[in-house]
Amino acid sequence: MPARRDPGPSVKDPELYESLRDDGNSKEKSARIANAAAARGRSSVARAGGRASDYEDWTVEDLRRRAAELGIAGRSRLRKGELIDALRRH
Repeated sequence: MPARRDPGPSVKDPELYESLRDDGNSKEKSARIANAAAARGRSSVARAGGRASDYEDWTVEDLRRRAAELGIAGRSRLRKGELIDALRRH
């Protein structure tokens, strides 16, 4: 079993953070979800999803704009499918 990572004092729900990281989520995404869950409750955070349309319906320009907001490197060279994959992995 791997050693537990110390997420630092800014993460309010370290157990959920570790679970999300073990599932392959990024540090930023894991911290965002863990902190939201600590503030509003886990069941509230789980219900919050599903408001955005499918990435497949977005234009490449919109996908690149969102990738820029998230700081995804190399976004200008990525094709639509690659942008969608990068956004979903972030």
